[in-house]
Amino acid sequence: MMKIISTAAAPAAVGPYSQAIQVGDFLFLSGQIPLVPETGLLVSEQVAEQTEQVMKNVKAVCEAAGGSLAKIAKCTVFMTDLGHFQAMNEVYAKHFGDHKPARSTIQVAALPRGASVEIEAIMYLK
Repeated sequence: MMKIISTAAAPAAVGPYSQAIQVGDFLFLSGQIPLVPETGLLVSEQVAEQTEQVMKNVKAVCEAAGGSLAKIAKCTVFMTDLGHFQAMNEVYAKHFGDHKPARSTIQVAALPRGASVEIEAIMYLK
């Protein structure tokens, strides 16, 4: 059975999708961009600040499903410029600490709302 997960602590979906879908013991998080939940606006133009907001948004969705960042098994990071990889990676690493989920990082031509970073994840809830 599938269950839609939604929280006001993360930005509302900007299209016809859910923040996350739980299927059994797995949670599939839609890509989070650096929107501030209260305003719906980009947090800043800086990649480090955008990554910080993205991680807060990912964490909020995980917690809404009863999980945490420590239960994430896989992340996919989308960036519009891999030249900013180090700035993104430093913030990302700070949030995960010793937990190191599997990850792919991909450069893309553009992201919604002019974002520089988007992160999607798969979490194991058990």
